[in-house]
Amino acid sequence: MKKTFKLIDLDCANCAAKMEDAIKKLPGVTGATVSFLTQKMTIEADDVDAVMKDVVKVCRKVSLTVRSCCEPDLLGPGRRAVRPV
Repeated sequence: MKKTFKLIDLDCANCAAKMEDAIKKLPGVTGATVSFLTQKMTIEADDVDAVMKDVVKVCRKVSLTVRSCCEPDLLGPGRRAVRPV
């Protein structure tokens, strides 16, 4: 399954590249792209929802907060977010 997310507050192309490389290494992820220009992230996995918590951890290391619209309380209210497109 493939899902695309809108990124908010992704500051640089280098951060996008680091995030993409780290997400690709996560167990269960079969592919990932992170675009600084379009501010979008696409994750391909057998079960994207199952890997989202790990994706959140990776993105936090690059100072971006992630939230799935299906799990609005994943990080708590009022956080900057990544939202499905």
